[in-house]
Amino acid sequence: MAETILSVRGVKKDYQLGKTQIPALKGLSFDIHEGEFLSIVGPSGCGKSTLLNIIGCIDKPTAGTVMFQGTDLATLNDDQEADIRLNKIGFIFQSFNLVAVLDVRENIEFPLLMKRVPKAQRRKTVDRLIDIVGLSEFVGHKPDELSGGQRQRVAIARALVNNPRLVIADEPTANLDSDTSVKIMEVMKALNDHEKVSFIFSTHNDLIEKYAKRVIRLKDGLMVDDTGKAAGAGA
Repeated sequence: MAETILSVRGVKKDYQLGKTQIPALKGLSFDIHEGEFLSIVGPSGCGKSTLLNIIGCIDKPTAGTVMFQGTDLATLNDDQEADIRLNKIGFIFQSFNLVAVLDVRENIEFPLLMKRVPKAQRRKTVDRLIDIVGLSEFVGHKPDELSGGQRQRVAIARALVNNPRLVIADEPTANLDSDTSVKIMEVMKALNDHEKVSFIFSTHNDLIEKYAKRVIRLKDGLMVDDTGKAAGAGA
């Protein structure tokens, strides 16, 4: 059986809005295994981004635990969280988050520079990823010279450059048309199949849902089944 790389147990998240406490997550429990291609599905406001932020060490739960490779993420300090985000968890954002003044190669290479990886090794790693995501003809282009789909391919390559165990993609096709969305999902699926990278991505796009090997549905901060009824709290 595939290794469990992340375990979510009883996770709740509340936000304070004035005197009102808003429950964003209401007790979620599930596991993510090595090589998964998992989709978190649900309407806007259901808690998808909140959950991914907690898994990605950007936020902390109000209650419950998130264990990543045996480590309780809530116990980490800022430096330890930054280390996990740099080395073990990759991020793909719907807004791409590319550096405008850097070209394709430089944007992908940036995390390796932060780790002081030698130049020859950087070039070998980046060249391989550029080839995988199909951007060999655009290595010298800046983000504003690329289409939305090309920019998202750069973001995917950058997320993978440090060889993470898990890649988190928050609505990775939200700003793309349907045809481009399919192409981006095909790239992610191929990386999952051939590189054995685990992906967890959120979407409210039914078109994208079919690519997932497993789907977790959220509604009002709860896990629900296909009919929309609250599901059990098991993995």
